[in-house]
Amino acid sequence: MARLDGKVVFITGAARGQGRSHAVEMAKEGASIIAIDICEQIPTVFYPMSTKDDLDETVRQVEAAGGRIVARVADVRDRESLKAALADGVAEFGRVDALIANAGIMPLINEGADDRAWFDGIDVLLTGVWHSIEATLPYLLEQGQGGSIVITGSTSGNSGAGINRLPGMVSYSACKAGVVGLMRIYASKLTQDMIRVNVVHPTGVNTPMVVNNEHKSYTEQFPEIANDPMIKNPMPVDLVEPIDVTNAMIYLVSDEARYVTGSQLAVDAGFFNR
Repeated sequence: MARLDGKVVFITGAARGQGRSHAVEMAKEGASIIAIDICEQIPTVFYPMSTKDDLDETVRQVEAAGGRIVARVADVRDRESLKAALADGVAEFGRVDALIANAGIMPLINEGADDRAWFDGIDVLLTGVWHSIEATLPYLLEQGQGGSIVITGSTSGNSGAGINRLPGMVSYSACKAGVVGLMRIYASKLTQDMIRVNVVHPTGVNTPMVVNNEHKSYTEQFPEIANDPMIKNPMPVDLVEPIDVTNAMIYLVSDEARYVTGSQLAVDAGFFNR
């Protein structure tokens, strides 16, 4: 029996990177997937964001793994679009058991960007998580069988190392600290309903969000940040792989973690314990 047999998992930001990894690997573990992604560019984001072709590739890979998937273009900043996409998935699969609040933009570091970068970060990384939780909760509560909510955090939420004062960078770090507060509130309020809420904090992950030509240009422009020893992982690895984060997500969604709530699980190569 696979670890997620019979479960339906709603994943935001599923078109590529960590989100695609979560979708494909959870499908291999028996889950049905409801996947969304914005599939368009946010102007203050300096690297190319995902496309509809990327989301279609996630669908292809999930189905190739033997899984079932409902995928929709939706924006976490717009709760109504989230609710509509989730409703389509629930209509197909009959339920939802878990949310992976993964959608994110990182980092908003355009030199000379105005304060719009701050607000875009807040809208996606913090309000988007809140919208995702609030869209999912009515189903979990009505089903009355518990559930799991896992939020993608970051080592940046607990460290100012390597963060300059560009609006988007400050926003990113503040939001990743903020989702811990969201997690604690919901974890506390939902214990009697057996709905578990946790955060996974990755260090840098080898995805298109981090590994791209634009990010290379940024690190060349700001070598004092790129070479800051406080942003280096203590373990001898520059980046972890998406599967490393996915493994933590699978555990927290599975019944193996049925009594794990209000926790912060670091996949950080020792970053927090330096």
